[in-house]
Amino acid sequence: MLEETSGVRRQVSDVVAERIERLIVDGVLKVGQALPSERRLCEKLGISRSALREGLKVLRGRGIIETAQGRDSRVATLNGNRDASPLMHLFNSQPRTLFDLLEVRALLEAESARLAALRGTDADFVLLTRRYEEMLAAHSQPVPAEPREHARLDHAFHLAICEASHNPVLLHTLQSLTDLMLSTVFASVNNLYHRPMQKRQIDRQHTRLYHAVIERLPEQAQRAAREHIHSIRDNLKEIEQEEQRLVRATMRLEGWG
Repeated sequence: MLEETSGVRRQVSDVVAERIERLIVDGVLKVGQALPSERRLCEKLGISRSALREGLKVLRGRGIIETAQGRDSRVATLNGNRDASPLMHLFNSQPRTLFDLLEVRALLEAESARLAALRGTDADFVLLTRRYEEMLAAHSQPVPAEPREHARLDHAFHLAICEASHNPVLLHTLQSLTDLMLSTVFASVNNLYHRPMQKRQIDRQHTRLYHAVIERLPEQAQRAAREHIHSIRDNLKEIEQEEQRLVRATMRLEGWG
């Protein structure tokens, strides 16, 4: 079976591979996720099992699908080992990266919130509501969750908004920043959530952002996302200045100057 496209006859294996690649780009199939059963994939794509197997073979050759011995096929990690790259080491070793990344987050997440309010489907908003409620539940526990768990839930909420934007490039750009992004979210959680006033402020900002998106108010959603990130930036800079003042005062007290 062959397909004619722009005057070029292509093998069905390439056509099948491209359809599965589209599911990955659109975020339907996520990195590390096991592929659905052959039966479900064949029904979804309207193809035969032999065609599916040929398409998966092409994807394995491209490094997009991986199959470990004795395990199901799954979407491969597409960006390689980011932790081991020299660039990631440099970013993680420099404290100012935190504020550089917050600038990027303000740009990307404000636009993703605006697009989510415009393009999000009811199904997107069901998933976003789950992430929002999970985050709220963690915040209201009598015994606080670990900071890294708060950071994970916070990041999942923001990523659900980006998924609702239906811009695959924007989504994958944010996903490629996951490690650095989690480090900034962890910084804000670790430094801000134990301060009651800042914690209440963050909760109010998340609520404002959530409602603007699901109520389909694009300009309010964009503004809420941008103001949320700018608020985190300003609070963290104030904490940094507090620490510097404390160090200077302690050094004076100990007779350093």
